[in-house]
Amino acid sequence: MKIGVLGAGQLGQMLALSGYPLGNRFSFFDTTGSPSAEIGETICDQTGARLTEFLSQVDLVTYEFEHLPLELVKQVAHHKPLFPSVEALGVCQNREAEKALFDRLRIPVAPYRLVNSAEELASACQQLMAEGAPAVVAKSITEGYDGKGQAVLSDPSEANEAWALIGHSRLIVEAFVSFVREVSIIAVRGRSGDVVFYPLAENHHSEGILRYSLAPLPDVTDAIQQQAEGYIHQLLDSLNYVGVLTLELFQCADGTLLANEMAPRVHNSGHWTQNGAMTSQFENHLRAVQGLPLGSTQAIQPTCMINIIGQLGDTQAILGLKGAHLHLYGKSERAGRKLGHINVVADDLQSLMTQVRLVSKHLPNAPEPKFTCV
Repeated sequence: MKIGVLGAGQLGQMLALSGYPLGNRFSFFDTTGSPSAEIGETICDQTGARLTEFLSQVDLVTYEFEHLPLELVKQVAHHKPLFPSVEALGVCQNREAEKALFDRLRIPVAPYRLVNSAEELASACQQLMAEGAPAVVAKSITEGYDGKGQAVLSDPSEANEAWALIGHSRLIVEAFVSFVREVSIIAVRGRSGDVVFYPLAENHHSEGILRYSLAPLPDVTDAIQQQAEGYIHQLLDSLNYVGVLTLELFQCADGTLLANEMAPRVHNSGHWTQNGAMTSQFENHLRAVQGLPLGSTQAIQPTCMINIIGQLGDTQAILGLKGAHLHLYGKSERAGRKLGHINVVADDLQSLMTQVRLVSKHLPNAPEPKFTCV
């Protein structure tokens, strides 16, 4: 099957790498002007003028990037099967719509407010702090990712500066909550409605960017895993979703999970599945959108994904370490840029963490790996 991918970054490239053994061929449609995928044909078009050319090359379309012009995506869906749907993309592009869906499905979230001015931001900050929040995070309704379009406020007096910094006309303001760790669950829903779930992963962020993901977690109870599966299953069914969906969550001390945000695509916190699971998230996404049987999501070994940010580091030394699998994206070095990742696998958690620490020493400015289960 010929598959079209909206977006031409590393996620699209990894989809293609997983799809070629299935007999798939790929065409990418880049709207950013800076594609990095180098496998399959890429059409660079920031105006939509070449959309007909792109669609003539493919049997169905998916996307690896949610920040796409919604009208262009609607045009795609009018001519070709599109998975996930336009509705799913529209919800995930807009934090206000996303929170409304969580609320409608009674999926718990941190207390929040919606604001349209610096004055309203200050008021929301004051209200949430009066309810017990030690601080708040203000986020743009659209377009923010990897810490962009966000500001943390510890006092209402910081509202004017935060409003100017974010530069959007409408923000969502969320209370900081006391949580034990950040986790994510990845699920896959097929065209017939069948669903499979990957084990929860624990995620470690630094400066708003994911640095480490660890799975499976030895201290996750069946009840917590089932709680996460229940939430994401509701989302999948409510959106009649097809493909991989990711739900990021905060785990509180009492075991309660609070939804943070979701992504309608393969996800950075699921890269561990390439070397640590029976079927990677990338292959399962392609199976889902083509109506093929979904693969097993069982973890093979304890695995930690380490993002390579800004500088490549000593990749030769990393390749010499036991259990280290290097995945590079073909990007040039730049501060804050995701250049690749390393999946480290081992027979047990203690051995894994020993190897993860050795790998991290070869990556400039990598934070020390810390996980609650270690």
